[in-house]
Amino acid sequence: MRIRSLPLWLLCQALPCHAQDGLGEALPLLLGGENGARAVAIAVALTLMVLIPGLLLVMTCFTRIIIVLSMLRHAMGMPDTPPNGVLILLAAFLTLLSMGDTFARLEREVAVPLLAQQLDTAQALGRAGEVMKDYMLARTREQDLDAVLELSGKALPATAVSPALVHLVPAFLLGELRLAFQIGFVVFLPFLLVDIIIAGILMSLGMMMVPPVIISLPIKVLMFVSIDGWLLLVRVLLSDSTW
Repeated sequence: MRIRSLPLWLLCQALPCHAQDGLGEALPLLLGGENGARAVAIAVALTLMVLIPGLLLVMTCFTRIIIVLSMLRHAMGMPDTPPNGVLILLAAFLTLLSMGDTFARLEREVAVPLLAQQLDTAQALGRAGEVMKDYMLARTREQDLDAVLELSGKALPATAVSPALVHLVPAFLLGELRLAFQIGFVVFLPFLLVDIIIAGILMSLGMMMVPPVIISLPIKVLMFVSIDGWLLLVRVLLSDSTW
């Protein structure tokens, strides 16, 4: 029995050595010359694909839009309707519409030259960073940027200079969160008034055991639909914010 299993054992021992030799011969071919540049480009592209969701959150208006939509859902008393997937997709498409000029500039100044091999990866990333800087600077308050620079221990610049992304991104996010909560407060008010009125009517009728949400929810839905609330909210979200 041991004699029969000996060839199989020898084969199993030889395969890792053969695979290691093959990998050792293949690595110089993959990393050398044109193949090496292509492999590095593929690795960078895969890394960017992983980072795109994070960049979408911190460098665009996606954060503001998704927060307002979530607050609308809670204000109406339906924390699970519409579902999270629907809100995320709606916020993503609204972001594309709101930042159409910026994305067109990215395509014109970064994507097209990169595909035409007029730019390398480092130059393309640098140009993309400058485009996003211009977008965020136009929508970042000076006091937010000054506060971030002060908290980071950096001296406030005496003249107007382009800040680093590590300082500009949190300042931009602070402004987006501030604006999102301002819009969310305005969205909450009419639904809060409906809840207060319904609760007062039920108490005056002695129907304190009836949950107000049972009556207020359909009224809030009817009110929101009758004033075309989705369109009004989208117009507000897509309007370019001015400070």
